[in-house]
Amino acid sequence: MSDRTFHILTFGCQMNVNDSDWLSRALVARGFTEAPLGKARVNIVNTCSVRDKPEQKVYSVLGRIRQATRKLPDAFAVVGGCVAQQIGSGFFTRFPQVRLVFGGDGSSMAPQAIERLCAEPGLRLSLLDFSEEYPERDAQLDAGPVPPSAFVNIMQGCDNFCAYCIVPYTRGRQKSRAADAVVRECAELVERGAKEITLLGQNVNSYGQDAEAARQATMATAAGDGKAVTFAELLHRVAALPGLARLRFVTPHPKDIAPEVIDAFGTLDNLCPRLHLPMQSGSDRILKAMGRKYDMARYMDIVHRLKAARPDIQLSTDIIVGFPGETEQDFEDTLSAMRAVGFAASFSFCYSDRPGTRAEMLPGKLDAAEKAARLARLQEWQNDYTEQCLRNMVGLHTMVLLDGMSRKPGMATPESHEGVHDGATGTPGGESWQGRDPYGQAVNVVMPPRAEGGPEGWLGRIVPVTIVEAKKHSLRGVLRA
Repeated sequence: MSDRTFHILTFGCQMNVNDSDWLSRALVARGFTEAPLGKARVNIVNTCSVRDKPEQKVYSVLGRIRQATRKLPDAFAVVGGCVAQQIGSGFFTRFPQVRLVFGGDGSSMAPQAIERLCAEPGLRLSLLDFSEEYPERDAQLDAGPVPPSAFVNIMQGCDNFCAYCIVPYTRGRQKSRAADAVVRECAELVERGAKEITLLGQNVNSYGQDAEAARQATMATAAGDGKAVTFAELLHRVAALPGLARLRFVTPHPKDIAPEVIDAFGTLDNLCPRLHLPMQSGSDRILKAMGRKYDMARYMDIVHRLKAARPDIQLSTDIIVGFPGETEQDFEDTLSAMRAVGFAASFSFCYSDRPGTRAEMLPGKLDAAEKAARLARLQEWQNDYTEQCLRNMVGLHTMVLLDGMSRKPGMATPESHEGVHDGATGTPGGESWQGRDPYGQAVNVVMPPRAEGGPEGWLGRIVPVTIVEAKKHSLRGVLRA
């Protein structure tokens, strides 16, 4: 076994996925090699504590790592992310193989720490301090190949303190990244082949507000005009980059979405017509108890203005079922709101207590059976509606960004479709590819062999496709001439 091998397991949100991707490239740049679980010396678990289940998975995974590496005496584990920030050095006591814990702000120092641990076998380290500014990462480590769809962090932490949410305690207070650094990273990614960029943050709509407060406090002595870049301004700067075909962002908070951001869906051609807009509940009473700082009138006004700006926009959302004190009427209000909006997809979960949050202390907790029954009703409606949304897309001419070979390879049936290039359907040697349309829907399409670059020559191409079939969670398309 090499002394400089690593394996990363990732749980949670796209920010965690992006953090893991950066950490992997950073370690490779330092001479490490990626290896399977059971053969790697350094075993990294990037964690999430937004809900209870992912947190419990971390403990299970650490047990699995211990078993897999029992014959590798110098192997050790690293725990990063939100659970690491929450539990901290407690991991050292419960899991002797853990030698490093780091939170979100400590991730930029994790590669150096791992190098040191490899050189000093008896050492344990924790990187859990919060920074007052966005912790920039070493840009020189980002020189490897990039995927067609790339992610860029624009901020860290959150100032909202919703009653149920642990993020401000595990990721810290909001820190916006410098706009020039964001635009520079996006430009470099596009130059290296990225066609689509997703801007990431816990609450992207409040981007720059923390910087604005700091600048206002020091305007008497600060250079410049003391004005921070708003999220809408950042969107326009990134969208203007030559070669950027698609732009997305997650996650906005309804209380902060500005008219200029809504208008951008109607004015920026490469801003994709899909938005994830967390609702959490359709009951004003529950929204107030959650500390969400908007009511359903405000939420529906945002929805109506988004649809006015971009009539074909598709919306998705987050829903918490069974928040403390939620009545049957509150739940029915949520179902009514979902029907009124018509979400193309939703991510719904039963409420679970997170340590240290205000909701943990609230009365009126629902029993597990009642929460599960309500969740099942909500998800049944959503599944039916999502399938209908996909069926409505059959016959649509669209553009698909190919991001890899299909997990279910095969050939499209040689059916005749008007405007469809028959040579791509049922052609011997054709390969089944997967990609995303502008709405973010998964599309499978058979592509003919490419002489240039071999089968991988289609990676990152944006191709014209006609949707010919709707599956339960995806679409099938055929290449248009």
